[in-house]
Amino acid sequence: MMIGVIGDQKLNRVITFTTSSDKVLTFDGFEQSSSVRLGKHDVHMQKPKTEFLGPELDTISFVIRLDVAFGVNPIEEIRKLYQLQKEGEAVSLIIGDRSYGENLWTIKSLRQQYKQVDNRGNLLIAELNIELEEYV
Repeated sequence: MMIGVIGDQKLNRVITFTTSSDKVLTFDGFEQSSSVRLGKHDVHMQKPKTEFLGPELDTISFVIRLDVAFGVNPIEEIRKLYQLQKEGEAVSLIIGDRSYGENLWTIKSLRQQYKQVDNRGNLLIAELNIELEEYV
């Protein structure tokens, strides 16, 4: 069962979140954040005056566990995300039947932790911390 996707199908760089008897690739710790930009103008002998400047770019972060025991090739999935990040590709994020955000997303940061490597140097388990930023 497909849970969602992140990426660009035209570039063939798509990570599909899925659960099946052959493959399990899901995310954990999903957080979406939004904020605003405020300016402060100094006023002599008074508190500064606040000015609303507008919305800030939204961010989303989550963790993905890539495990060969669950039918996932960690190196292949990492390579797709790394390419999307380094090329600054703006991609969609869809979970269930919902597209997240009004705009596309770029991968702002991608932190990789190699959890288990076999005696031949093959990556067996990796954990990725991903932060997306709204692309306007």
